[in-house]
Amino acid sequence: MNGTNRTNIRPGLRVAIVLKSDQPSGKLTEGIVKDILTSSPVHPHGIKVRLEDGRIGRVKEIRV
Repeated sequence: MNGTNRTNIRPGLRVAIVLKSDQPSGKLTEGIVKDILTSSPVHPHGIKVRLEDGRIGRVKEIRV
């Protein structure tokens, strides 16, 4: 599953996000979703979330 559909993402899910500062390099950061910040059902660059540690970025991968 990828992170472009809001229905795939829920609080408590382990995901890999790209932080704003890491967008040029594409470096991924792993964490647990605390809040979903994107209100639209689909976003082409990934749904924006806040992780439990407070970092914000767009979901690129949903981890199991």
